[in-house]
Amino acid sequence: MQLKSFLRSSSLGSSSKRSSYSRNFDLPDDTVPAETLDIGGEYVGGAMLPIFLNDLRRNNDQDLVEVTLELDDNSIVLCSVAPTPSHVNAEGSDEGEEEAPNGFLARSASAASKIRRKFSWIRSPSVRSRTSAGASEVADDNFQQHRNHNTLLAREEMKSKLKLVRSKSAAQRALGGLRFISKTTSESDTNVLWKKVEARFHALAKDGLLAREDFGECIGMMDSKEFAVGVFDALVRRRRQRTTKITKTELHEFWLQISDQSFDARLQIFFDMADSNGDGKITRDEVQELIMLSASANKLSKLKERAAEYASLIMEELDPEGLGYIELWQLETLLLQRDNYMNYSRPLSTTSVGWGQNLGTRSKTKNLIKKASYALKCIVLDNWQRGWILLLWAMIMAGLFTWKFLQYRRRAAFQVMGYCLATAKGAAETLKLNMALVLLPVCRNILTWLRSTRAKLLVPFDDNINFHKIIAHAIAVGILLHAGNHLVCDFPRLINSSPETFALIASDFDNVKPTYKSLLTGIEGVTGIAMVILMAIAFTLATRSFRRNVLKLPAPFNRLTGFNAFWYSHHLLAVVYVLLLVHGTFLFLVHQWWQKTTWMYISMPLLLYVAERSLRTCRSEHYAAKILKVSVLPGDVFSLTMSKPSSFKYKSGQYIFLQCPTISSFEWHPFSITSAPGDDYLSVHIRMVGDWTNELKRVFTEDDSSTCEIGRAKFRERGNVDQRGLPRLLVDGPYGAPAQDYQNYDVLLLVGLGIGATPFISILKDLLNNSRSEELDSNTETSASDDSWTSLASSSVASSGKKKSLRTKSAHFYWVTREPGSFEWFKGVMNEVAEMDHKGLIEMHNYLTSVYEEGDARSTLISMVQALNHAKHGVDILSGTRVRTHFARPKWKEVFNKIASKYPYSTVGVFYCGLPALAKDLKKLSQELTYKTSTRFEFHKEYF
Repeated sequence: MQLKSFLRSSSLGSSSKRSSYSRNFDLPDDTVPAETLDIGGEYVGGAMLPIFLNDLRRNNDQDLVEVTLELDDNSIVLCSVAPTPSHVNAEGSDEGEEEAPNGFLARSASAASKIRRKFSWIRSPSVRSRTSAGASEVADDNFQQHRNHNTLLAREEMKSKLKLVRSKSAAQRALGGLRFISKTTSESDTNVLWKKVEARFHALAKDGLLAREDFGECIGMMDSKEFAVGVFDALVRRRRQRTTKITKTELHEFWLQISDQSFDARLQIFFDMADSNGDGKITRDEVQELIMLSASANKLSKLKERAAEYASLIMEELDPEGLGYIELWQLETLLLQRDNYMNYSRPLSTTSVGWGQNLGTRSKTKNLIKKASYALKCIVLDNWQRGWILLLWAMIMAGLFTWKFLQYRRRAAFQVMGYCLATAKGAAETLKLNMALVLLPVCRNILTWLRSTRAKLLVPFDDNINFHKIIAHAIAVGILLHAGNHLVCDFPRLINSSPETFALIASDFDNVKPTYKSLLTGIEGVTGIAMVILMAIAFTLATRSFRRNVLKLPAPFNRLTGFNAFWYSHHLLAVVYVLLLVHGTFLFLVHQWWQKTTWMYISMPLLLYVAERSLRTCRSEHYAAKILKVSVLPGDVFSLTMSKPSSFKYKSGQYIFLQCPTISSFEWHPFSITSAPGDDYLSVHIRMVGDWTNELKRVFTEDDSSTCEIGRAKFRERGNVDQRGLPRLLVDGPYGAPAQDYQNYDVLLLVGLGIGATPFISILKDLLNNSRSEELDSNTETSASDDSWTSLASSSVASSGKKKSLRTKSAHFYWVTREPGSFEWFKGVMNEVAEMDHKGLIEMHNYLTSVYEEGDARSTLISMVQALNHAKHGVDILSGTRVRTHFARPKWKEVFNKIASKYPYSTVGVFYCGLPALAKDLKKLSQELTYKTSTRFEFHKEYF
């Protein structure tokens, strides 16, 4: 067999990608015709051409033909099949020439026919056009069968590879998911839980049968009854039944299946939930139905609306061949590959930790001495600032009480009224001090200024409100001692004293023995009783039960609860201070002005407080805000964007007070600033939780002149707001907060619950702006230094004008919220961080507590879709940003351990804003990790 081939120049020219390829080969006599293969207008040979050519080499027939093929990137076209000229010329005889047409040419024609039949799938377009419709249909059927066969072979190969993947340790962790009941359920726990299920069965069953609708409540899925119905239907289909009620025995069988510790068993139940017709295959519609079921169980309405899109995404990933269904093992593959999908995402939401030896560098506390030492160290580290302030305050009070007590112990009045008088006067002296001190913690402007001085190293300004409350409690105790001793002890002793005894102090009462009534109706008595009544009202309405609406009172007494009652009742204390000055001037036993010391105590703090309030009033008029934009956001939140006055300067983490005279001329409410200091505007995010905030939203979003949807017709883009008819909004501030000192730390751990994320949004913006400024400065210095003539001058200028380098090298932001709509509040910030944070300075972690934790069967499919969509499109399905959303609550101990491991010998500022409950846990972890590792955690908190 002679095999001859040659390459001819393309008739299309050098610019064409197509070439003509001629190859001589023989054909086996038993060639079986192949059918036409047509794939969307493209005719591709695939892998069968080399196999067929190899078969030709084994043929000994000497017939030679010339086959001309046109090769393109995507197709092969058969141009011609003809006898080779060389072979014809080799015959050389007339007989051969005569025989050629009937002999060789006949055989060549036969060979060409065989080739055309064998390579019908590369038939030229002119030949194909002559192919009958019936033959094309048969060819399409044969191709489809061939294609399906290859597809099934590919799927079987992938299925076999899955067995190897499951043996890896990383996969074993993934196999721990798909829990239908408890996170850690042993055999004994299952029995205990079954007893509870059995008890609920007896309570819910009717005539010994449990209804399908009650199955969820019975097994403990009270909040996911629709999902539980899906589990019920899947288990019933396994039994080849169609029933809506089950017996206790069947319930126990179902319980054993869903509590099975085998991952394969749980995966099969999950698969059966989607496989509604029980054919062992899941279609796109069935995947969509299961996504909607999971979305309903987790209260994700937006996810439910896009279920069709995400079902198509899963089918595109698991069914690339387009068979229209997936099988059990493919669903398992998606579950196993979830972590791999997430590795494609930028580390905005995953802590990239280099595990070091920081953890466990100190030995564990194994005895009481070490435990006591650890506890003492935590107390000292965390409370030394508070401790010395409180100790100094207590010592001053004790000194004043003792001094006044001993002073009256030596007076003649002591012979008449005894220790009751000395105790009352000692308590009065502490009252003067505390009535002066109680004003200082609420002088916000003074405290904000002191925060920027070295005084912050010694004084815990973050605890100003706590100190204010402690002093208020001390005032209450002082009132009880002072007023109680007067009313119950020394007044009765005075009016019942003998004439000889009264004669010792008769000059103090104009030589007239007073009666009990005259003591109470005099200036001292009236002012004293009035102060006690007013302070009792203010103190009572300031308690948490009244201020936070915890106490529910019937109308009209319900007006005594809430912030408004607290705010207005506190202004009664202005009257109290006036009465206190009068009360301290008209004293029974003191007549010299320099001995009447009440005004000496309270005059200076009172003047400071009056000046403070006056400054607020004047400044608020100057800082009247011009509204630029109002945005109504999900979750009963709206944002206000205002123009920033030219002289208004603030730090990230600070807050301002807002007043709307249209609503009330007296009420001021605090809100954290969410814009960065470098922005040319001010912004706040306000959650509607009371009468004032609801009214504020109404007056800024409702238009009386026309009906508009949530104010959208009135407020469009920033700067395009009609100011006519808008209510005035007064701004007072800024005021200091714990988070404003974030730049003093190497690493930041920012934790916000719900709307508590607001103070940290400004910090994130500021960090991003500072990082970009450093990059620009670095680029400017580099470009300037390229000029050899000006490099020295530019370097000196840059170094002299260069800003102080940012100490904070990393920030970890944890935002925990219940509602997925909350992510809309700061969606722009998260996207900005994703796009502009080139240094990886900020890590953002969103946690949605309304979704069941990762591993729960009710969130498994959502987790799969989330991972897949994040890998393919880089967008989280819940937040709509590049920041991935985690489910349930963070494992704070792991968070702290990872940060301690990644940043040894660093100072971490832990800033928390939210409800008080979590603050205790974070504070405890900060103390524990500070003691056990070389990383120092300093905890700061704000409550809302």
